[in-house]
Amino acid sequence: MSIVPKESIEVIAQSIGINNLSSDVALSLAPDVEYRLREIMQEAVKCMRHSRRTRMTVDDVDAALDLRNVEPVYGFASGGRLRFKRAVGHRDLFYIDDKDVDFKDVIEAPLPKVPLDTAVFVHWLAIEGVQPAIPENAPVEVIAAPFDSKKDEQKDDVPVDIKLPVKHVLSRELQLYFDRITELVVSKSDSVLFKEALVSLSTDSGLHPLVPYFSCFIADEVARGLNDFHLLFALMRVVWSLLQNPNIHIEPYLHQLMPSVVTCLVAKRLGNRFSDNHWQLRDFTANLVASICKRFGHVYNTLQTRLTKTLVNAFLDPKRALTQHYGAIQGLTALGPNVVRLLILPNLKPYLQLLEPELLLSRQKNEMKRYEAWRVYGALLRAAGNCIYDRLKIFPPLQSPVPHPIWKANAGVATITPNKRKAIMDDTEQQPPLKRMEIDGPTSVPSSNSSPSHLPGETSAISNSGDTNAGPSSPSSSQMPAEIVSDTKSKGNCKYLKTSAILTQVWKDDLNSGHLLVSLFELFGESILSFIPAPEMSLFI
Repeated sequence: MSIVPKESIEVIAQSIGINNLSSDVALSLAPDVEYRLREIMQEAVKCMRHSRRTRMTVDDVDAALDLRNVEPVYGFASGGRLRFKRAVGHRDLFYIDDKDVDFKDVIEAPLPKVPLDTAVFVHWLAIEGVQPAIPENAPVEVIAAPFDSKKDEQKDDVPVDIKLPVKHVLSRELQLYFDRITELVVSKSDSVLFKEALVSLSTDSGLHPLVPYFSCFIADEVARGLNDFHLLFALMRVVWSLLQNPNIHIEPYLHQLMPSVVTCLVAKRLGNRFSDNHWQLRDFTANLVASICKRFGHVYNTLQTRLTKTLVNAFLDPKRALTQHYGAIQGLTALGPNVVRLLILPNLKPYLQLLEPELLLSRQKNEMKRYEAWRVYGALLRAAGNCIYDRLKIFPPLQSPVPHPIWKANAGVATITPNKRKAIMDDTEQQPPLKRMEIDGPTSVPSSNSSPSHLPGETSAISNSGDTNAGPSSPSSSQMPAEIVSDTKSKGNCKYLKTSAILTQVWKDDLNSGHLLVSLFELFGESILSFIPAPEMSLFI
């Protein structure tokens, strides 16, 4: 039964010139008309929702007809509500009151402006904090002028709403706090008060409004203070403290901090005095970089990729100084053994060939350069050693299976440990004869050449041996030892087979660890062996 009555179908047919439409045909067409109307309205609802509106308009119906390849409805479209009026003398008949339009008025009416196509234009709002003078941006004079009038200025009868730049207001306490911290960083970085300030930066809440000021301060001081070792170290410690504070959201300011941090890692010269321990600063900065990547790597997917690319370029560039190579190696090492295995080890042999002349006294007379070369060599050795140690940790320890109990007919228990055949034979020969219990009965001892795979068969033979007088008197208790033995043997065999399968898989998947160890031994000699503990070394001896 359709909600569209057949009378409506007959009226529609008469409106298009079909006057002899039978009632049966109209009744059959009514369900199809209802289906088509529902289909069009569903498409119109989709268009309405895609337009982020809650009220359907005529344009939505036209779009639905266009999607169904149906000729659209011609006429004047109204963007407002359609007002229906009740027909006089009819209770349920409504119509739209359309006003008569004179064609003369329509023809003589001025043409509207041609609508422009939708387009997207890109322009700079500001370049390094300076707004460019282009037509797309508001004039600087208008922004700088005081906004005294309550009404918006109008130009060409179009209202213009100009938002003034927001002024970042800090409390007096935060301003004093920032001034005091910066003073300690610049002039008193070796005092006890500076250490207390670092603790305050890493724990106090309410310091988030100062983060953009600290980031700008750190970037400016690093840029112009590369010759001041103590200042650079203090700035890196400030960055570390800010990262440790759980009440500070520092993610939006990493793009300002990372260039300063990487500079303190791979800069050619940090400090201008011989006593400045810039190696310690590079080590500290490497750990800082690793901490940033570990904490914010999931937020910025390209952070570690861009960082490793920068460090690898600094490491493989022969024109860079050895101090820069050292910082790049320490940074890559801090990122983890996988980074070392993928980026350092493939380039280790050619790099050591280039580094070797700098290590020899006969080739390099400059003691400072020779010392820098040995520092780089030590960093490479430590990186390779930690990498091979991490690779060897995957080998599981060789555990012995649990001893298996063997029940005898005289209620005595004997245990054997099927660890190695030779050990079993030696232990069996050295053991004294088993003591007999008060109840006489034959005692069966496992053969010396037994193996774990033969234990279930031996258990059944032991349980079946002996006369009928041996063992407990009850039948249930006489069957219990055999069940316990079989269950214990099966568990032991499963564990033994599981350990063997694990070892087989490990050796199958990571056989290249042995080749890696051999290649590192050829490059570094016995120095690489100090990174490998005795249990892992026993696998290759």
